[in-house]
Amino acid sequence: MSQSQDTSQASLVGKTGLQKSHDLLTCTARAPQFAYIHMELVTDDGGAAELDNIQVMSYCTAALRQFLGLTGMAIPLDILKAEGADCWVRVPAPDLGSVAAAVTAWKGTVDGDGRACLLRVKQCSDWLGTMVGGDGLDRLWDS
Repeated sequence: MSQSQDTSQASLVGKTGLQKSHDLLTCTARAPQFAYIHMELVTDDGGAAELDNIQVMSYCTAALRQFLGLTGMAIPLDILKAEGADCWVRVPAPDLGSVAAAVTAWKGTVDGDGRACLLRVKQCSDWLGTMVGGDGLDRLWDS
């Protein structure tokens, strides 16, 4: 910037009372620590299904044990919410692919009523905010 431009800006600030803007905070999130998975309990008869935290942990542990053995069982899972047939789970970000693959490949189980049950992965993301409010998106293009 030349000296004449500098003085013209200074005179402009003095006359109008305007000042140069300043950044208060700049933050860049590069590598999230956790990833999130939204899953749904599916039954063979299509009936209403209810999940609780113990079932979610049991089903995920069974899937991880079948897919990766003891290594898979060591992956920490945090159940954020289980409501109706849906559940949301938090896993370490590097393990997202392994957990999603294990749940997808899991053959399921038979519940006390003789129904076959399995978990279906609906969404996965490194950011929970991108998954919120997505209810009904799977029906968007259905006629």
